[in-house]
Amino acid sequence: MKEIKIPELAESITEGTIAEWLVKKGDKIEKGDPVVELETDKVNVEVNADYAGVITEILREEGDNVEVGDVIAKVDENGEAGGDQDEEEPKAEEASKEEKKESPNIESDSKKESDSKKEAPSKSEEKDSSSTKSRNGEVIASPAARKRARELNIDLSEVSPRDPLGRVRPEDVEAAAKGSSKKEEKKEATSQKTEFDKPVERVKMSRRRQTIAKRLVEVQHEAAMLTTFNEVDLTNVMKLRSDRKEKFIEKHGVKLGFMSFFTKAVVGALKEFPLLNAEIQGNELVLKKFYDIGIAVSTDDGLVVPVVRDADRLDFAGVEKEIGNLGKKARDKKLAMEDLQGGSFTITNGGTFGSMLSTPILNAPQVGILGMHNIQKRAMVMPDDSIEVRPMMYLALSYDHRIVDGKEAVQFLVRVKELLEDPYDLLLEG
Repeated sequence: MKEIKIPELAESITEGTIAEWLVKKGDKIEKGDPVVELETDKVNVEVNADYAGVITEILREEGDNVEVGDVIAKVDENGEAGGDQDEEEPKAEEASKEEKKESPNIESDSKKESDSKKEAPSKSEEKDSSSTKSRNGEVIASPAARKRARELNIDLSEVSPRDPLGRVRPEDVEAAAKGSSKKEEKKEATSQKTEFDKPVERVKMSRRRQTIAKRLVEVQHEAAMLTTFNEVDLTNVMKLRSDRKEKFIEKHGVKLGFMSFFTKAVVGALKEFPLLNAEIQGNELVLKKFYDIGIAVSTDDGLVVPVVRDADRLDFAGVEKEIGNLGKKARDKKLAMEDLQGGSFTITNGGTFGSMLSTPILNAPQVGILGMHNIQKRAMVMPDDSIEVRPMMYLALSYDHRIVDGKEAVQFLVRVKELLEDPYDLLLEG
């Protein structure tokens, strides 16, 4: 009989939640077949079988939390598909009855043996019966353990000793106290749930949603986060997209979207203001000489941020293709860990959902994130004092004030604005 265990998933992931079993008891599997889908903090991963055989037992249910190394199922390498051990038990009982009929002495011998066992308890039973109590019923405990139990208000009869002879020691009392406090905390947390007079529905948060919530709160506690705003006139971007739309698709097989313009504008601005492309490690600033841009993608399971690697080396078509591929993988739950790790700056587009203005939260340990918003036509006063209707977008830059001063943040956002309002130069410069 072989065991299916939770394998090493990634350097930073040690546990997950069983999202869905892909097999059931009695199924025949081959080596390498996916058997269970595991939800981790970042992505869903499939656990594959290391052995071929038949699933004889499933030890953990969907929704259970598991850690690396946990046994979740058992495989019989010599089993046959569809076989169920529960069905074999009655056959075994019938076979034993037949044997008893053929050998009447077996029953009498087994009866004698069982009677003798009742009269003379086993050594293990004697040990268990005297492990925590002496013959007069008192718990065997050291004076120090009794003193500690009084201090912590612990009943010694409820303490499980680790001593083979059953003697309760102070460390056993400490362990019992910790277990009792955890129970009290759980009970208190349950009692703190708000009760409602009207109908409600309680839904358990997914592991990923819990992780997102935890990390966003951590960022707000640890970083000196500040947001600065500006607006950009997208007239020239929209004209350029309209003029080159057909030729771009014919040549590259992908649409010329807004994200490639913003990605390239961000890379250009990061080169001029490198502190926005840095992070803090202890008492050091790490200035990154690469431009891996995270693109926030909303999925049914929560927000994920896959990374466009070396965005400075990609042309507009390369950026569009990479963003399209990562977005599809995110929606299909096919993102791998390497798709999410190591970004240096993030772009998020709330405008796809109609957002006019927001203050995006940093994607730690990064120190900058650019928020895009909805495009709206507004009356704008031009340099010659004429009024024109222009497609305008509000931009928001959240940054970590521990590294980036307000002057640099404002200048960075102004540079992004300038590059977007003159996209022909952006195209020429790549």
